[in-house]
Amino acid sequence: QVQLVESGGGLVQAGGSLRLSCAASGDTFSNYAMGWFRRAPGKEREFVAAISQSGDDTPYADSVKGRFTISRDNYKRTVYLQMNSLKPDDTAVYYCAAQLLLTTTRAIRYNYWGQGTQVTVSS
Repeated sequence: QVQLVESGGGLVQAGGSLRLSCAASGDTFSNYAMGWFRRAPGKEREFVAAISQSGDDTPYADSVKGRFTISRDNYKRTVYLQMNSLKPDDTAVYYCAAQLLLTTTRAIRYNYWGQGTQVTVSS
């Protein structure tokens, strides 16, 4: 099992940047592919980005491609989401998630989830 704790959320103006972190504890972090998802008010949870165990496979949602970057540091047991050029539509609770199989954009494949961190982008 792995436990996940997100941090780095906050309030930012449109066009600004934030970096989210997700720290893992428990099982061997490098065994897990990681993902970031988000849920905006009144909307369903949606995929944002994912990263393979080695970091060489990083799919993104079309809505964030070119603005967000996912990365990981297996020594620090942490996955990051660098968010640039933020828009009000990016306002959501952001969750990181972990699973032992190949990189996937499907939330149902993830076994472990953090508690989420709020990102609010003002116009």
